[in-house]
Amino acid sequence: MAGSEVTVRDPVHGDIVLTAGEAALLDTPEMQRLRGIRQLGAAYLVYPGAQHTRFEHSLGTLYWAERILAALERSGRAVSAEDRRAVRAAALLHDVSHIPFGHTFEDERALFGRHDRPERLARFLAWGELGRRLDAMPEGEAVRSLLTGRSRDWRREVVAGSLDADLLDYLRRDAYFCGLPKNYDDRVVRSFALVEGHLGLDLVRGGLEREDVRTEAVELLRLRYFLTERVYYHHAKLAAGAMVAKAVELTAEAEGLGEEDIYPLDDAGLLRRLRAGPPPARALVEAFSRRALVKRAYVLTAGGVGPEGQDALVRRYRELAPRRRAEEELARAAGLDPGEVIVHCPPPLPLKEAAVPVATLHGTFRLDAPGGGAGAEIASLKGLHEGLWKFTVFGPPAARARLAAAAGEWFGRPNEFRPPPG
Repeated sequence: MAGSEVTVRDPVHGDIVLTAGEAALLDTPEMQRLRGIRQLGAAYLVYPGAQHTRFEHSLGTLYWAERILAALERSGRAVSAEDRRAVRAAALLHDVSHIPFGHTFEDERALFGRHDRPERLARFLAWGELGRRLDAMPEGEAVRSLLTGRSRDWRREVVAGSLDADLLDYLRRDAYFCGLPKNYDDRVVRSFALVEGHLGLDLVRGGLEREDVRTEAVELLRLRYFLTERVYYHHAKLAAGAMVAKAVELTAEAEGLGEEDIYPLDDAGLLRRLRAGPPPARALVEAFSRRALVKRAYVLTAGGVGPEGQDALVRRYRELAPRRRAEEELARAAGLDPGEVIVHCPPPLPLKEAAVPVATLHGTFRLDAPGGGAGAEIASLKGLHEGLWKFTVFGPPAARARLAAAAGEWFGRPNEFRPPPG
């Protein structure tokens, strides 16, 4: 098979070797589209180096999938050639259904369903040249089953589990391209094993528990928190993404732009489409392109509103109609155009990666189990991560004071944000 392999040089992992079949999948128009979709959406307006794309991340996820499979084999798990081909191809294709600024639209703004929901993935995996190539592959149906969740065993967990190849790539890749001096030790990968049939970590070696492996697993969670704090939920990134999302909402309302219209587009294609939209959407996109971003005027934090207050805000303002009404009323009260005001209400922020199963001398537990070797530390980390949630009203810099006063009256809670002077 060596003669038919293709080697790709990756700036993060070095050489990544693909089989001829994997290279053929990568060369389809459906996968090549990912070259134009930035991994971190609008984060490049905060970290100029964050230009990496879903295409590179797909290669990196395949790289880590192979390393996890190798670790499973070292642990005594037999991995068949068929399973290896299916898992590697699933890792390569796992993000094919992403759209530009996808997490902003799907997770933060709740405009569309998630990119990884089964029906959407099934459509992308059936389309065009990619669909035809999968149809011709012996493992093609297994790949579709793994990605759409019809197969929910350890093979899927390599690609879409709590601690998986996807996570291992994006943590290292995102930190690297944002210029942040954070990383993790590969030691943790060598301890992957099947734990009661699920992908997890074996903490036992030579009759003793490996505290260093547990520590490295916790370091992964620390890096996940660090990137959420510094990158994924950076206020300027959120503001920029919210501007594009609001432009999509306005264009959908005026011209019927739908989720499926965005499927073929990359970042540049979507911005071109929005520039051809109604005037308020065009204004937002032009300002986004100049980095003339909306600013925070009013902020509520998870700690400030408490669990019940957070739940009430999330249940109400993740719905488009109540959010739009609030934006219109706030704009009227502050003397602004409704397109200039954006209410941003993200979902709660659980640290789901802490749920990875681990095998210890005393049995099998989740890494975050109370009473476990790292339970208290992880509980603290989860609390910090959940505390990053913020409810924000964005608007023009010159109107901050008026907008903040209007928001305080509308939402009935004091503003927790103190804008910097000047």
